[in-house]
Amino acid sequence: MSQLASAGQLRASFLRWALFLVPGILLLGFISGQLGDGGPQSAWFSALEKPAAYPPPATFGLVWSALYILMGLALAMVVTARGAPLRKAAVVMFGVQFALNLAWSPLFFVKHQITGALVLIVLLDIAVLATVLLFRKVRPMAALLLLPYLAWILFATYLNGAFLAANPDLDGQDVSGPSMRIQL
Repeated sequence: MSQLASAGQLRASFLRWALFLVPGILLLGFISGQLGDGGPQSAWFSALEKPAAYPPPATFGLVWSALYILMGLALAMVVTARGAPLRKAAVVMFGVQFALNLAWSPLFFVKHQITGALVLIVLLDIAVLATVLLFRKVRPMAALLLLPYLAWILFATYLNGAFLAANPDLDGQDVSGPSMRIQL
């Protein structure tokens, strides 16, 4: 017998992993997006001058949902590629890029660190590109599923830079309104 698993067993393994990973990635992405003081609805973000290419706000939820689904499916393909060289490295690199992804929203929307978020998203761009290249060596279709994600974060990098260029005075600033500081 030359096969370790039948085609049906491989499909079942992929489905089990996909049923776990897709909702998990969607949930973590949703939680990251909801952290903080209102995100895109916050007073700070409302005060920012928006770049001309800034899409309607509803676009972000739809696009990120689709991207997280594609990311989960791609990861399930790689996780189930038992015995493939570089599989472990690809999974680790996915984890690194996903952690960077989840860190961006709190840094930008909660900490109001436009410059820090720009540095982070450039690192994310590099990590996603590395993930795509590793996924390509394990499962080429998995790499293709990540290409829309790469394109979107490159666009997000442009937007982050444009926000910084248009709003340098609001980088790291809180414009939530008047506050009172009492020193004892």
